[in-house]
Amino acid sequence: MKTKQIISKGLIYVLLIIISMIAVIPFLWMLSASLKLNKDVFTYPIQWIPQQFVWSNYITIWKKIPLLTFILNTLKLTVIVTALQLITSCLAAYAFAKIEFKGRDFLFIFYVSTIAVPWQVYMIPQYLMVQKFGLVDTHLSLIILQAFSAFGVFLMRQFYINIPRELSESAKVDGLGEFGIFSRIMLPLVKPGMATLVIFTFVTIWNDFMGPLIYINSTGKKTIQLGLRLFITQFSADYSSIMAAALVTLIPVIIVFLSLQKYFVEGVATSGIKG
Repeated sequence: MKTKQIISKGLIYVLLIIISMIAVIPFLWMLSASLKLNKDVFTYPIQWIPQQFVWSNYITIWKKIPLLTFILNTLKLTVIVTALQLITSCLAAYAFAKIEFKGRDFLFIFYVSTIAVPWQVYMIPQYLMVQKFGLVDTHLSLIILQAFSAFGVFLMRQFYINIPRELSESAKVDGLGEFGIFSRIMLPLVKPGMATLVIFTFVTIWNDFMGPLIYINSTGKKTIQLGLRLFITQFSADYSSIMAAALVTLIPVIIVFLSLQKYFVEGVATSGIKG
């Protein structure tokens, strides 16, 4: 029996390693292409290690387009929206999970069901509303529209539900109010959920293309995704520089994921299983 378990685990690990290698191959090709001369990018068979490392590709991309401006704009939007979603989702999820009030379950189901509504359905009415408020071509429009997340509320509620009610009842006996229970007891216990939400939100906002495309017109306010599109439009044949620019934009996402990886894995493993 133990031999079968060892063999099955070994096969699973081998399969996971193969899948991981397949997933990493495109990124390795991007890295290789970004360090080549443009004429060598599509050579066949693929030359994974360039004969000549062209580090200048990572210098020229900053000169061809205002890449730093695009990165700072994206970082600004991503940090603000992630912080707002974390605050609003944690507070709303706590109310839906731990506070008894009339119509709570119906309101929660109604709010979460909005996840099923395609964005294309309300895209035009949303734009008209933003236009009437005079927020087109401003970062504030994107911040307001993305500050609340039904998915974030659903995710955090699953973590709150798994916390025994006895903890909050004991805290009430000790004189803590709802906000005290939320800040001193609940938040420290849902760090995996918060880390998971931060990663999902950060990656989503950082990679958002349609939102900035619709609401942002000025070059100085564009995000990194629009900047890459502008770069490809102007230098469509300069593939090595395009790959270099794409890799540079991945760095913040990789840093955030690696920083929160421990909590993220724990959060994915526990969210949605109970409750």
